[in-house]
Amino acid sequence: MQQAIESERLILRPFSMSDAERVSELAGDKQISEMTANIPYPYTVSDAENWIRTHTELFLSGKGIVYAIVLKESSELIGAISFPKLENGLGILGYWLGVPYWGCGYATEASKVLISFSKKHYGLTRLKVMHLVGNERSKSVIEKLGVKYVGDQTNRMQGKDREVSVYISEA
Repeated sequence: MQQAIESERLILRPFSMSDAERVSELAGDKQISEMTANIPYPYTVSDAENWIRTHTELFLSGKGIVYAIVLKESSELIGAISFPKLENGLGILGYWLGVPYWGCGYATEASKVLISFSKKHYGLTRLKVMHLVGNERSKSVIEKLGVKYVGDQTNRMQGKDREVSVYISEA
């Protein structure tokens, strides 16, 4: 069973179907689609439900893990953080936060606690993180994690070629 993880201000917990409407509300903001690789616009409740349905199998396969980011104080869901790929010690970190929660340090806090937990429990030894070129907020999070920049590359995402900056380090 996927364990919840706590940090100073946050709880990382598995998503449930009851989160779908909130996920759609937050991820459905056009700014989220513009700053992430895999979230389309518009993002419907059905899209959220389909995404949430994939989480259990991913976790049980041992190839990845997805968490809801929740404010400890209010239990309010504010975003998601994951290792959509976690194999042979290499974790590819991904995250998004609802726009009202940008700039509060939540992505950095969630990333640090998930990385630490994953070293102990999931065999994480190497970390890869990417952000779309121009996403300065995500770049700032990654720099605070101490992951080394290795270069830019073009990835095909949502039917378009998009430039991403790639960072890789020992975890």
